[in-house]
Amino acid sequence: MKIGRQKTGRRPLRKRWKWPLAALLVLAAYPCFVLASVYAHWFAADLPGGRNGPADAYRHALASATVAYSGSPRWVAWVTAVMERDGLGNDSRAMDAHNNRIGARIGTHAESWSQMQADVLAAVGHGSVGAADAQQITWLPPERWQNRLY
Repeated sequence: MKIGRQKTGRRPLRKRWKWPLAALLVLAAYPCFVLASVYAHWFAADLPGGRNGPADAYRHALASATVAYSGSPRWVAWVTAVMERDGLGNDSRAMDAHNNRIGARIGTHAESWSQMQADVLAAVGHGSVGAADAQQITWLPPERWQNRLY
């Protein structure tokens, strides 16, 4: 009998899980990259309205632009459908889905990483409460803002 092998001839459990675990770690690295990048810029922007305000709009648009730029706008559409229910249910979800779509467009058309980030911040600068224009970032009225990180 060889050391490290079971009588069944199968490799030890540790070796059988090596590649699936490595694949899982690689897949987890991308969301970590997106979150770290977005929150680093989000904190630096120091916008008001952590939830439902301009800061929330910026976070959603920047995350979506980042994913569209570094991955695919289809990924943004999928996440928006799953996480925001495509904007159905309440005005906060509708706002998030609206800003996700704008961010995805910005990321898709950006020619560089820095341009993408600047374009998202500029879009938030031109945003407003309850913007109905599909090209304009929107957020809820100040009385609906919540001071939190998500």
